[in-house]
Amino acid sequence: MPENLPSDSSAAGPIEPQSSAKRRANAPLWLGFLIVLFAFLSYIPIFAKYPVTRDMPWASFLIFALGFIFLFAGLRRAFSQPTAYRGKIAGPILTTISVAALVFFCLTIFSLGKHLPPSAQAPKVGQKAPDFALTDASGKTVSLASLLSTSATSQPVKGVVLIFYRGYW
Repeated sequence: MPENLPSDSSAAGPIEPQSSAKRRANAPLWLGFLIVLFAFLSYIPIFAKYPVTRDMPWASFLIFALGFIFLFAGLRRAFSQPTAYRGKIAGPILTTISVAALVFFCLTIFSLGKHLPPSAQAPKVGQKAPDFALTDASGKTVSLASLLSTSATSQPVKGVVLIFYRGYW
């Protein structure tokens, strides 16, 4: 029997080195992915309600940035210390999905959001607006006809500015 073979011949395969420490989960990688997922899914139910975050989704972009900071920290950790942390396979996959979510978010907000269908009932520029009545800040009902009419005590109103905030829900 050769001298370089192990004395125990019951081992069927090659001997693999045993590491004394088990690899730990890469928490920043998964936390970053969850934050990016939250940024993608939270725009419609949370941020689209308010004009300050609907017109320019800065809050969503801040959440995306925070998620990408955690993702890249987790990637760096996975590739610089592969014996201590997991994530060399899941890291690039999660990062690719996150980048695709950001690209799709930007595409829908900035490109597809500008191609809303035209409104058939909206008045055209220069066309006389239909009469309507709304309540003012004090709770008194005010109609468009009353604003345009002239009263004996006041000067005639030259016009009324109507601002339409158009949306598509």
